[in-house]
Amino acid sequence: MSKGLTRRDTLRLSGLALGGLALGTGSRRAEAAVTCPDKSPCYPDTATPPTPTNQYKYFNDLDPITPWTYNAKQEVVGVKLEKNEMRITFMGTMIPAVRRAQQEMSIFVEVGWDDEKNAPVDQAIFDFGSGVSANYGAAGVGFGRMDKIFLNHLHGDHMSDLTHVYCFGPSGDRKSPLYVWGPGPSGVRNPDWPYNYFNDGTKAFCKALRNACRWHSESFSFQGTRYKEYDRPTRKSWGLPAEPVPVGDDDPTDGYALVPIELDWTRYGQKPTDNIAYWNRETGVKISHFPVIHTRQGSIGYKLEWNGLSMIYTSDTRPETHCIKQAINGRKGVDVFIHEMVVPPEVWGMKNSGLNQPGSGPAWEAMVEDMKRVQASSHTPQGAFGYLLSQIDPKPRLTVATHFPVADDTVKCALASVQQHVSTMVQGKAEGNMTWSFDLMVLRVFAGSPKPLILQNKAVVNDFGFSPVVHVTGEIADPKYAGPKDQLDTSTEIEAGPDTYCENGY
Repeated sequence: MSKGLTRRDTLRLSGLALGGLALGTGSRRAEAAVTCPDKSPCYPDTATPPTPTNQYKYFNDLDPITPWTYNAKQEVVGVKLEKNEMRITFMGTMIPAVRRAQQEMSIFVEVGWDDEKNAPVDQAIFDFGSGVSANYGAAGVGFGRMDKIFLNHLHGDHMSDLTHVYCFGPSGDRKSPLYVWGPGPSGVRNPDWPYNYFNDGTKAFCKALRNACRWHSESFSFQGTRYKEYDRPTRKSWGLPAEPVPVGDDDPTDGYALVPIELDWTRYGQKPTDNIAYWNRETGVKISHFPVIHTRQGSIGYKLEWNGLSMIYTSDTRPETHCIKQAINGRKGVDVFIHEMVVPPEVWGMKNSGLNQPGSGPAWEAMVEDMKRVQASSHTPQGAFGYLLSQIDPKPRLTVATHFPVADDTVKCALASVQQHVSTMVQGKAEGNMTWSFDLMVLRVFAGSPKPLILQNKAVVNDFGFSPVVHVTGEIADPKYAGPKDQLDTSTEIEAGPDTYCENGY
């Protein structure tokens, strides 16, 4: 406190120190000695450059699965969840880069099956980055199944497609509010503006998003955007840290009501349940959070628990101790541990430059130095990922590296780095305990004693399909604007007729 730290900073730093000490007494040493090479062992400097690999054969060879959805008769088609199943679908898996093969981050989790509702027991989305809306649509996930979104931090590659799901959800089958969880303000002092601190938390973000989308929301309100009857969740029913209050002036039951659930990012369970983001006693889903280290204070990881199953998603982070403790999970371990990984700076620069091997010269060195700065502020390189795994005991049943540019060569190189620390890590459909995520990879995790094998599948989707079938679950209230032309000046409109065009659209 005497050195200018706030009480919040002091508590956080002391908590991290204690957490580190606690981990240090129980964690294991690395399982293999590490030799740091001078050059990349995966892309050696040879007279004949290796041929680049632009495919991910492992994913191509996974067994296919058809995602479940509703058909025009409102029947379930595709492979619905088993009653004891947690299904994890990777809708976006890429670090910020323009890459057609992978969209930016988003993970869709569903649990169980409710025969009465003819739908999963519960579901949640973690992050919603650029481009992922297309994958949700292709997988048959309607907007009504996309109402609870948990953001790890507010970078564009983790939240930018929220505009799509917010704006178009009420036109589809999300006739109820959009709930968005995320961290509170960072508390980072501003070094050169007249303001000491920015209001950079999730509430401020949602308020700005709601205002930015006003023209859209009004223009689409000639359609019904809410149910006549909607059972609003409460702080108690959803186990929230605060009452779910919308930003703006929308009806709190409307599809355009945007409800932020702001989380204290400094908490990680110092006291029991002080880091609960969502705990629905009816469905049994509990989601807790913990701080990670990424670019700016405020980034968080999440842990989802249900029916004896558990999943951790750290999102972007530097190597840090909270994820280790969360994965150890009181010596119970976790079923699925999803943690970000990036390639080494020289490989990153090489791929960004379209090269087959690391380059040389001043421009090359400058680019690599820039990649090192990004890594130092933000990310876990593949060797550090291996070290983190060496400190987790018991090991997760399945470890998944994500936020990673996958290809046969990058994955092979990364696995070699991980195995320098934990020689037992293997990628495989049946015998494997580690893999790299790819868009539309599906993990099927089952409860039981003993727990069945975690299945790794690839979703079979139609790239040319239209939006999922709308599945409404109640009577829709009258729209705000009674007629489709109530907001228009029609003085210059050309009407349909025998001398112009056909009203039927043909």
